[in-house]
Amino acid sequence: MNETQLRNFITYIKEILAEFLPKVAAALALLIIGWWLIGKINKGFKKMLIKREVEVSLVPFLCSMVNALLKILLIISAASMVGIATTSFVAVLGAASLAVGLALQGSLSNFAGGVLILLFKPFKVGDLIESDGITGVVQSITVLNTLITTTDDNTAILPNGQVANNKVINFARENNRRVDLTVGIGYDEDVEQAKKVIKEALMAVPNVLDSPEPFVGILGFGDSSVDLAVRPFAKSVHYWDVYFQGNEAIKKALDDYNIEIPYPHQVEIKKEG
Repeated sequence: MNETQLRNFITYIKEILAEFLPKVAAALALLIIGWWLIGKINKGFKKMLIKREVEVSLVPFLCSMVNALLKILLIISAASMVGIATTSFVAVLGAASLAVGLALQGSLSNFAGGVLILLFKPFKVGDLIESDGITGVVQSITVLNTLITTTDDNTAILPNGQVANNKVINFARENNRRVDLTVGIGYDEDVEQAKKVIKEALMAVPNVLDSPEPFVGILGFGDSSVDLAVRPFAKSVHYWDVYFQGNEAIKKALDDYNIEIPYPHQVEIKKEG
């Protein structure tokens, strides 16, 4: 390389440095400041989640996800400042994300449902709920599934996507719960007396609330009975105790007062001769 070629090479290097050094310096400054800001944002996000009492197991995951997304965006921004074409990179990343999303569509739906449940807490562990026709006590809430123990002591595993998108009845959200009972009495019986007897029987049942007091009224008229709607109230945790004990107390009280509860029976007719 002669002297002229060397000078041309040095000039070329200077031109490149003059063009790219400011961009590189700006990109480095963006990375340093952005990295520091992301750390601050992540700490603030974590404090917000803890303050809102988000599920403990979900906090690290959400913080990591937000941290990773912000850093990816930061790196792409810094690369574009230097002059690196990021369009193709973003396109490849988007296509890969779409492919993974389609492959894991069901799991992602359950994951999103789990995040929503853990964030907004429509129910919590220990609550009695009904979802998709299944009633039971919530035992655990994971990112993908909700496990409940049903009233017949079985374990039901409900996908969170299904739970988040369907109607959920939370019986534990309110302290009190109405117990719905139905009692039939004969058409010849005194309805007012039967109502009085049933109310007195219910008030003697443990865990039946005095206020609101039990309600007894005519629900309808059956083929062989006057059907009474019996509506005592109880604490949510005592629902089933009141349900079964209430039925038992009502049956005993009606028997004591000789108030007939109609039932199908056959009468044998004896033929003479």
